[in-house]
Amino acid sequence: MALPLPVALLLGVPANPSFLLSQMQMRFDGRLGFPGGFVDSQDSSLEDVLNRGLLEQLGEAAADFRVERPDCRSSYAGSGPRIVAHFCAKSLTLEQLSAVESSATGAKDHGLEVLGLVRVSLYTLRDGVGGRPIFLENCFIGASREQLLDTLQDLGVVEAGLSQAFRSQFV
Repeated sequence: MALPLPVALLLGVPANPSFLLSQMQMRFDGRLGFPGGFVDSQDSSLEDVLNRGLLEQLGEAAADFRVERPDCRSSYAGSGPRIVAHFCAKSLTLEQLSAVESSATGAKDHGLEVLGLVRVSLYTLRDGVGGRPIFLENCFIGASREQLLDTLQDLGVVEAGLSQAFRSQFV
């Protein structure tokens, strides 16, 4: 059974809720997306699939935390047979996020499926164009742009309606 499972790694610092780092990856096809994978015969649960995929794509530092079912934010059926995509957001400490960034180049899939990690621009420059607006014009895989914006909106980082505005702009 094929189940692509995107996962976003998010960092929130409680002392400063406006400070958030979000990580995406540059994929082999030149698109931005989230770490993920397909169910293997050795996987016994959704959590096993998610965490194995993180380890393969982000390296050994991903073993220091686990994505669990409560971290899952949404699921949708894909256009192909037997395809269900799950999107999860996991809060990490700054130290965990830095460790992931450091270990990613040693990950099994680095240079193959994953070309590198990218921090999402969450700010807008004074010109109103640079930063997040330009970042969102990149090419994203599947619904990853909308998943990112929906999550950031839920966390209060971006204004309400931004995700819907981008949906209508790119349809």
